[in-house]
Parts: sequence; C-alpha cells; structure tokens
Amino acid sequence: MRSGQNPAKAIKEVAKPQRITVAVLNYIPFVSGYFSNMPEVLQTCLGSLWANTDIPYDLMVLDNGSCAEVKEYLKKQVEEGRIQYLILSEKNLGKGGAWNIILNAAPGEIIAYSDNDCYFFPGWLSKSMQLLETFPNVGMVTSRPFWGRKEHNTATFEWVEKTPEAELSSGKFIDWETFRSFTMSLGVDEETTRKSFDDNIDYRIQYKGLTAQIGASHYQFVGYKKILEKFLPFEMDRPMGQVRQLDIRMNEAGYLRLMTAEPLMQNMSNQIPPELQKEAKNLPKNSKHAKWWEFPLIKKPLMKFYDLIFRLYYYDSFR
Repeated sequence: MRSGQNPAKAIKEVAKPQRITVAVLNYIPFVSGYFSNMPEVLQTCLGSLWANTDIPYDLMVLDNGSCAEVKEYLKKQVEEGRIQYLILSEKNLGKGGAWNIILNAAPGEIIAYSDNDCYFFPGWLSKSMQLLETFPNVGMVTSRPFWGRKEHNTATFEWVEKTPEAELSSGKFIDWETFRSFTMSLGVDEETTRKSFDDNIDYRIQYKGLTAQIGASHYQFVGYKKILEKFLPFEMDRPMGQVRQLDIRMNEAGYLRLMTAEPLMQNMSNQIPPELQKEAKNLPKNSKHAKWWEFPLIKKPLMKFYDLIFRLYYYDSFR
C-alpha cells in the first residue's frame, strides 16, 4: 500500500531545456600513458565552456566507458549544478555509437558538439550561432578556421556559385601561428606543417555582412538537431578512424559546412598546450549554471528539512 502522496503532484510546472545543448563526448579509460594528463584536459575543456560560453545553454556529457575516477569527477559536477545531463556508458561505444545517443538524446533545438580536448575562447558560441542562423541550409559550423578538403565541401562551393549575394574569396587568410597551433596539436611535425601551410589555400565567403571559411570538422561543430538527426545511425566497426562519415554525408546531402573566420576554439589533444596553460589556471571553478541552493553544504540540510515537512504533513496522514 502506498505511504502518503507523491509530492511531485503539487508541482505546477517543470524545467524546460535551453534552446542549445552543448554536448561533450568523453573517454578516459585509465590515467596513465597516453591518458596521463587527460583528466586535466577534460577539466580545462569544461572550465573553458563554463567561463567563455556567452549565451544560455545546457551542458550534456556522454562518458564513453571511462575509469571510475573520471566518472566520479563528472558525477560531482552534476551534483554541483555544472552539468545538466550526464550519460554514463559501461562500455566504449566508439564515436559513432556515442553520436547515435547524443544526437538523439540532446533536448535542445541546437546541438553544439565537442570532443573532450577542445579549449573554447570567449564568444565562441554566439559567433558560431551567427553563421548558423544567417547562412541558409547550414549543416554544421566549426568554431575555428583550418585547412580543409575541397572534396568534402562541394555543396558549399556550388551554393556560392548560385548565390549572387555570396562573394567567394581565396588566398592565405589563416596566419602561420593559427595554422601551426592547430596542425601540430594533431601530432603533425613542424616540417610537414610548414609544407602544408605553404601549399594551403583558404576559401572564404562574405554573406550578409558576415565572413565564413569553407569547411568544418566532425570533432567540434554547431548544428540544428533536426538536420543532424537525418544522418543517424552511424555504423562504425572501429572506435575511431571512420568519423569522416558525418563530413561526407553532410556534403552529399547538400548542406553548407562552415567555419568561423577567427579561431574561437583550440584543440588540446592529450595535454594542455603551453600557450593555454596560463589561461587554464585562471578558469573559474564554477559555471554560470551553479545555483547557491544546489551546493552540497546547503542542499543536504534543506533536503533533510524537506523530508521532515513531508513526514509531518503527509506520511502520518496516509499510514
């Protein structure tokens, strides 16, 4: 027999999700070897989101089978109001399997996806949103410019050719340091990076007062959920190495793939780059989402008081 009445019946309204869900995919199976510095990288990634995201959002993290230490850290961020949605997977589902969950489960109309090793600079989301909402038929926007493959962006070039309002420019628009910092974070040596820089040609579009670089990346992007869902499910038999499926499918479906003209995000890989270490140390510990009543020292006594009130007014009445 039921004991008392569910107090949830007295609630007149429930919380509504933000229009934008920032979704981070995390995988740290152990804290040694290649992954020695990854807990710090993850904390820096999340810290940069909390400090530098300038429009309302909810934060979702999907943990793809990490070790217990990392999962405990993420659970603590939920308890303290810094992560709104946390999905814990027992096993590593690979990026394709994780995308199948994230792109379905994210409650926002817009999904801002990121791997766990991205560092975000101030204004990254609002400036990415400007491109997403101004250009037509956009599939994905990545928050920094870098070299891209023309074969993955043919739909964007075709759109420019057919659109009188859009002006295409080509040249070297990415400076050496911006190009180098990204390429070498991927493990490319300096000599190869220099050759790539010398051979690289950037393509940019001016449209309705905004400038966008042609290209995008599967490791960080902003897009409408209704469009991203069209490319599900992702069937991948390896955890990595097949992620260009999204880039290819997006282009083949005729959607624009764009990047911001300025670097608003940086890839860290498996350790914090020297140029970001000072900024990383100054990141705030709390996010904008943390409410004073959600902190453990305040929440626990309040919940005990709530339990006392419930028992006093409801429990005894329905025994």
